Amino acid sequence: MKLLERHRELGISEQIDYDKFYLYSIIVHSTAIEGSTVTEVEAQLLFDEGITSSKRTMQEQMMNLDLKVAYEYGREWIKQHKPITVDWLITLAAKVMARTGSEYSALGGNFSAAKGELRKLNVSAGMGGKSYMSYLKVPERLAAFCEELNKRRKAVDPTDICAVYDLSFWAHYELVTIHPWADGNGRTSRLLMNLLQWEFGVLPTKVLTEDKATYIQALIDTREKEDIAIFQNCMATLHAEHLRTDIDQYVNSATEKMVDKTVLRKEMVDKWSIKPTLAEKLVDILDFVANKGEFTTETIVNQFGFASTTAKRYLRQLTEFGYLEAYGGNRNRCYRLRNTISA
Repeated sequence: MKLLERHRELGISEQIDYDKFYLYSIIVHSTAIEGSTVTEVEAQLLFDEGITSSKRTMQEQMMNLDLKVAYEYGREWIKQHKPITVDWLITLAAKVMARTGSEYSALGGNFSAAKGELRKLNVSAGMGGKSYMSYLKVPERLAAFCEELNKRRKAVDPTDICAVYDLSFWAHYELVTIHPWADGNGRTSRLLMNLLQWEFGVLPTKVLTEDKATYIQALIDTREKEDIAIFQNCMATLHAEHLRTDIDQYVNSATEKMVDKTVLRKEMVDKWSIKPTLAEKLVDILDFVANKGEFTTETIVNQFGFASTTAKRYLRQLTEFGYLEAYGGNRNRCYRLRNTISA
């Protein structure tokens, strides 16, 4: 809770495109746990520009594209707070496996992973691993899971952040333990976990590639000891570690971008022959935006109380002096601090 509060105070999630890149990171790491080697940079190019990587198989890249579509669909759907049903989970799984799912012919009948259809064969967790429940029991067990999940969604206090996380971790564990599909169970279970977190407005949990061994062992230990607290504690610990890393990286980056106000004021007065009072205002703006990434005129107006025309004039001067970079047209212009600024 302390780390979440610190994360909020720093405004880390308010950075431009933070939500998009956080989602991309979730997707890349979720597919990596299943064997994908696509990097976050490669995924960004794939998602935003449609540029594929010659270093990765099409199967890996399609896996990431499918999961992106599934997340986008799920995030819009969960906003409606409708009951989660077996049919909806099948739809969700179909999106996860749309371009990479296989067709199966088994004694129980034919089924398609690409359509999200429930498995009609038995599976185990690897060679010599513990078998999951019989496929014959899956439909009934999945229906019971949905019923219990909907009860818990209604009962949870949205202001109790720890309870919300516990609910999402419980749902993840239960779904992956039922193992309703022949493939895509891990991705779909992590997706459901994140959707529940978005539903109640908490920062989604990532399971990073380097967490894989710890994560899988927690699933095994929870199943063997029949103690959900093991998995919930593991996920909470991983989430805290990731928050701490994000905070440290943000603070270190911010420290590197702090401006030396005395040096800048003198530089402006001497180099650009402007009045010290104007230099003071311009340096205050630079100091404020040093850790903001991209920002707009409105950002400056709200912070300093300048008139819009005054803020635009100051930003134009700072751009002309070479301290800022400007992007976009007049109606959607945004700015960014130049890396070459005196520090």
